[in-house]
Amino acid sequence: MTKTKKTTGFKVLAKMLHEYDVSHVFYMPCFAVKALAEMEDLGIRRVVTHSEKAAVYMADGFARASGRPGICLSQHIGASNLAAGLRDAKLAGSPVIALCGGPEPSTRYRHGYQDMEDLDQFDCVTKSTSFVDTADRLPDLLRQSFRVATSGAPGPVHLGFRGRIAQVVEEEVDDITLTESRFSQVPPFRPHPEPDDVAEAIAELAKAKKPVIVVGGGVVTSDAGEELRKFVEQIGIPVATSLNAKHIMPDAHPLNLGVVGTYSRSCANKSVASADLVFFIGSHTGGQVTFNWQIPRPGSTVIQLDIDPNELGRNYPNEVSILGDAKISLRALSEELENSDNKLSEQFASWRTETEELIKEWHALIEEHRTSGAVPMRPERLCADLSACLPEDAVVVSDTGHAGIWSGTMIEIKHATQRYVRCAGSMGWGFPGAIGVKVAMPDRPVFCFTGDGAFYYHLPELETAARYNVNLITVVNNNSALSQEMPGVIRAYEQNLRGKGREMFTFQPTDFAAVAESFGCMGIRVEDPGELQAAFQKALAANRPVVIDVVTDIDALPIPPWS
Repeated sequence: MTKTKKTTGFKVLAKMLHEYDVSHVFYMPCFAVKALAEMEDLGIRRVVTHSEKAAVYMADGFARASGRPGICLSQHIGASNLAAGLRDAKLAGSPVIALCGGPEPSTRYRHGYQDMEDLDQFDCVTKSTSFVDTADRLPDLLRQSFRVATSGAPGPVHLGFRGRIAQVVEEEVDDITLTESRFSQVPPFRPHPEPDDVAEAIAELAKAKKPVIVVGGGVVTSDAGEELRKFVEQIGIPVATSLNAKHIMPDAHPLNLGVVGTYSRSCANKSVASADLVFFIGSHTGGQVTFNWQIPRPGSTVIQLDIDPNELGRNYPNEVSILGDAKISLRALSEELENSDNKLSEQFASWRTETEELIKEWHALIEEHRTSGAVPMRPERLCADLSACLPEDAVVVSDTGHAGIWSGTMIEIKHATQRYVRCAGSMGWGFPGAIGVKVAMPDRPVFCFTGDGAFYYHLPELETAARYNVNLITVVNNNSALSQEMPGVIRAYEQNLRGKGREMFTFQPTDFAAVAESFGCMGIRVEDPGELQAAFQKALAANRPVVIDVVTDIDALPIPPWS
């Protein structure tokens, strides 16, 4: 009998990550240091961050940009920070794999250094969590982590390792590894829809007079932008998007209504509210895209297409449900249209005219502020000038809160080759998330759009960007305030801010350009809107990390969402 060759767990870990086409790991020391040393020989770049949460956000941004699992690592004491960072990946459906140290049975109940029974903290922020008790379980559990992270609706996975710094990987194991390359990218499977469901959906659309399509992040994950555009142009139905899918159609496309829901354009909300049928494609129909399930109204006729059967009809009972991958299903819908002798595009002509008027109304409403020369600056002007300067292959990464509202409603995607990546809700995600996006897309210009309140969260990662020369451009909408909180505070004070009320949402003025320079990055401060275009061009030419600190008006607030 041939004797099985032996190796170590840390060699297996490094080898398997390499075979899964992992190019970068993001981590806060220290975790399985011998495995990290092995990774260098295999060409895996190790990105050391200044916090576990930032490491998760970078891995998350990398995953969203590349469609490949983002890998983050932490020792046991940092596990809670890792779990906190996974919240955004869970909300966004991002395939992040978090590896961290964990409890050691031999020290259990003995106050071992940094020891804590904390595995269940990952339950609510991941698709699955499992634990490597012995090194011989590493291969199958790591394989399962990649399977779960990428399959169906993607999402984060946690894999714990015995020992504070994953000492379990130093054990001897059989030198047999099996990786499944299918699960190194999303989606690993593209399930086809039932033909009868596709035909029924087209038949239901034919009954409508004012249909609207609402597109979610599932279309982005499926890389189905081209298929979506072909289908909607064939059938002539207006399209609203979630913030996740903002870039799926250029803003100037006559069928593009813009972002719908809470971070929205009024033309999108009004159109979806007026529709007699709404077709959700790759959308969870969550509270943000539906303005807390008010748009469309409860009881509306709904068709839903999703890769996850658990989502079909979750929030709106479906007239027709289509289970399948978005790209494949949209192709099937287009083929069904081609094979049927329908005149649906003509049927919806008057509805398109109505929605086009709503789009014109929206643009007329915002035009004054988009061209304003006021000082301090209007954020609308900042977004307009940034839109004009974005290269055709640019990627915009946005933080949440006002950054998400301003960028979602005011930044214009002019080319199908441009990309928009948004924070799913964790303030401060934008900057480290954008570092991960840029690492995944080193040859594309990446702009992070964030506010000063969010930028403060992870300022030390400026040093990370400088150390690895991640030539990201970060645009800070700096109004020295958490301005999204301002209206609520004023209401709490019954419209009369007294005493120290302003302390609840304001900061002392900070020059982030000077802060950036102190970390080894380029800093540019802009106080006049006439200086914006030159600042963007200078940043694009710099080939190094740049922070553009834009001083804006604290009293400039977005238009409230229409309902």
